[in-house]
Amino acid sequence: MKQEDTTQRIWDKALELFSTQGYDSVSVGEIAKAVGIKAPSLYNHFPSKQAIFDAIVKSTAAQYEADTDKIHIHVQNVQRDIPVFTEITEDALFEKVRQIFEYSLHNDTISRFRRMMTIEQFRSPELAALYSKRYVERILHYHAGIFRALIATGEIAAEDPDALAMMYVAPVITLIGVCDRQPEREPECLEMLQSHVRLFFRMVHGGGSQRSV
Repeated sequence: MKQEDTTQRIWDKALELFSTQGYDSVSVGEIAKAVGIKAPSLYNHFPSKQAIFDAIVKSTAAQYEADTDKIHIHVQNVQRDIPVFTEITEDALFEKVRQIFEYSLHNDTISRFRRMMTIEQFRSPELAALYSKRYVERILHYHAGIFRALIATGEIAAEDPDALAMMYVAPVITLIGVCDRQPEREPECLEMLQSHVRLFFRMVHGGGSQRSV
C-alpha cells in the first residue's frame, strides 16, 4: 500500500471511529487496528492522535469547499456568491438548498465529521468553540453578508440582515439534526425544508413568488 493511501486510510478510519465513539474514547492502537497496521507504523504518518484530528479538520474543510463549489455556493466567500443569489428564482433557491442539505447528510466524510463534532462539543471547550464557529457562526455571517448586499441593492426587504440570517439558517440546521438522529425522517424533513425556503423567499420579497433573493 502506498504511503499516501495509508495516510488517507488512517484518517478515514479515525473519523469513522471518532464519529461513533468520540475522540477521547478511541486510542491510536484502535485506529491502527482498523487500518490494518501496527501502532508504531501509524506514527510514520502522524505523530499523534491530535495530529490525525487536525488533518481531518483541514481535509474536511477543503472537501466541503471543493464540493459546494460545484453548485456555486462558497460559504467562505460572500463577495463571490452575491451574483449567485442575484435574481435567483424561488425554485432555483430551493434547489441549491436541497443539494447542500442532501450532500451534508449523505457524504460520508462530511456527515461523520458533523457527528463527531456533535459528540465532542460537550467534552472539550476548544471543540465546542470550533463547532459553533463552523456550524453556526460562519454560516450566519455568510448569509448575513448576502442579505446585506441584496438589501443595499433593493432586491429584498430592508430588514436586519443578521436577524434574517438567523431566521433562514436555523430551520435548516434543525432539520439536518433531525435527520442525523432519525434518518428515516428525511422525506418529511425535505418537505419542511421546501416549505421553509419558499415561505422565507416570499417573505423577504413582500409576498412575491418568482422574484430574486
